[in-house]
Amino acid sequence: MAVIQNTLYVTQPEAYLRLERETLCVMIDKEKRLQVPLHHLGALVLFDHVMVSPALMGRCMEDGRSIVWLDRSGRFKARMEGPVSGNVLLRQDQYRKVDDADKCLDLARRFIAGKLRNCRQVLMRAARETQQDEEKQALVQTTRILARQIRKLPGAGDLDQVRGLEGDGARRYFKMLSLVIKPIGRDHVTS
Repeated sequence: MAVIQNTLYVTQPEAYLRLERETLCVMIDKEKRLQVPLHHLGALVLFDHVMVSPALMGRCMEDGRSIVWLDRSGRFKARMEGPVSGNVLLRQDQYRKVDDADKCLDLARRFIAGKLRNCRQVLMRAARETQQDEEKQALVQTTRILARQIRKLPGAGDLDQVRGLEGDGARRYFKMLSLVIKPIGRDHVTS
């Protein structure tokens, strides 16, 4: 069984997050606008001036749930994270694989394929949801290019080629991001 945890993004300036039993509540102008069961959340990402109650902060630390604060343009300001545990045997195995060039290349291909697939999925969803034909065409074209790059990864002969495919894919994805994330108004809170 897999447990998939979500990240809550709060973009509303002056929002206040508090703990109510086993639930995170987003308060805006002293009105409850969103309520999410805490066990569904793996992390919180807060933009601009979003406040968090000490009780919620403490609970997040206890549960190992991270809280990240970004400024209004998305630049990193701070991160809070509770205790993290590590597996020494896993780390040793990872270090051994880094020393094996073939395994390292294979892992890099897989990681980047996953990253490009995720980027492609985001753009495909945006293409389905947009009402603008020009936006749809641009998004679909970029998803096709990302699909070609994913197909090229198994043939990448070295890490530089993998990095090149990753960099080009990331550049194309971020160029389209303004068609995916659009401001919708002052009362915008997403999860």
